[in-house]
Amino acid sequence: MHPLWSSSELSAALSADAEGGSGEAITGVSIDTRSLQPGDLFVALKDQRDGHDFVSAAFKAGAAAALVSEAYVRQPGDGALFRVADTLSGLEALGVAARKRLAGEARIVGVTGSAGKTGTKEMLRACLSLLGATHASEKSYNNHWGVPLTLARMPRETKFGVFEIGMNHAGEIRPLTKMVRPDAAIITTVEPVHLEHFPSVEAIADAKGEIFEGLAPGSAAIIKFDNPHAGRLKAIASSLGAKPMTFGFDARADVQGAHFTASDSGSDMTVSINGGGSFPVHLAIPGRHIAENALAVAAALYAIGADVRKGLEALTNLAPPSGRGARSTLHIGDGKALLIDESYNANPASMRAALATLAAVPRAKYSRRIAVLGDMLELGSEAPALHTGLKGAVDEADVDLVFACGPHMKGLYDALPAAKKGGYALSSATIGTALAENLRAGDVVMVKASNGTRLGSVVAALKTQFGNDEPAA
Repeated sequence: MHPLWSSSELSAALSADAEGGSGEAITGVSIDTRSLQPGDLFVALKDQRDGHDFVSAAFKAGAAAALVSEAYVRQPGDGALFRVADTLSGLEALGVAARKRLAGEARIVGVTGSAGKTGTKEMLRACLSLLGATHASEKSYNNHWGVPLTLARMPRETKFGVFEIGMNHAGEIRPLTKMVRPDAAIITTVEPVHLEHFPSVEAIADAKGEIFEGLAPGSAAIIKFDNPHAGRLKAIASSLGAKPMTFGFDARADVQGAHFTASDSGSDMTVSINGGGSFPVHLAIPGRHIAENALAVAAALYAIGADVRKGLEALTNLAPPSGRGARSTLHIGDGKALLIDESYNANPASMRAALATLAAVPRAKYSRRIAVLGDMLELGSEAPALHTGLKGAVDEADVDLVFACGPHMKGLYDALPAAKKGGYALSSATIGTALAENLRAGDVVMVKASNGTRLGSVVAALKTQFGNDEPAA
């Protein structure tokens, strides 16, 4: 396996010669000394903290070189330095160079959408890993520094790449997709999220449609068939010379799901591709919304010429990631409770999907359904109505008890009948205490909120207090 970057490649990409050091090969790229590995290039970004304050620590941890600003003052013990006017621009240049050297060698998929981006990216990573060397975004590295960092880390042996691209303002996706230059691009869905930054959902659709600007003419623009904004997205794709390709459970979609059956432990369906045949698929992750995103994955595999049937076999055993549906068993007295962790993010669409998944857990296994719901953020003036509007989904899921957290969720909590009110609090710490006091064997508990609400701390506290087995049966 070749080094990630040679010193001469770095110099060419950055238009900067190495200052000092031995010019050793680079085996990784890091922006955080806490996770830096020996041989990494440390990039001193200026974000919440100034990375230049940690350059010396990076070299002590084994960094092979550092990317710094021209004004950085060398410290005793520093190794090779690559000086640039702006370190973020330097990281972007490195990402562009990484993509350029794989032109014609790797097939790249870009993923965006109002919900399901990370889950779809992880499904693609699993499927493509069965077919060849695959590189994908870590965590949710989907922003102005996460995308170029992921590109800069892409090994030269990569055969398939998967890049998650996010935004909360118009114009943010455009420069990122032009760096990634995907061979196929997915928009999972368009929903009313980030409304505090947009005048309408149509404007959100236009911002998501920016991902198609990175596609070469004739490349696939993959769109959810029954989304209200599908027509708008198709028009954007066609105007850019991309080829719209739809997915969904409608028979008119280019990639269709049929014969869908669900249980609390997964789902089954038949996948049919216009021109590509039909075959059964089993998914270990439960939820109709997960199956729908799997159809987007099938569309992307087909669009880049990968073996769709073989790739989708990975979904048979793929577990949901932490914070996005991961399940564990809590031990309460002599019995058990099921914990469903959806604490990483939330918007109206994903909240409804999570409640529907909670409802799929049979009462024969877990007799009482508890939903712990925290605020959905960045919804602007629509926030009160969108939170209160979840009452229908709570009723449809036949939830027995709701614990609510955050100022916006107060509206939903007040709209519930007294029998369904488990507790309300402004802070995650307070609601966690109330939940733990009411939890009993035979419960299924689903925790869902935007990450900023910090309900992930409630999940961690439950696991600490009651112990857990992962994954849950």
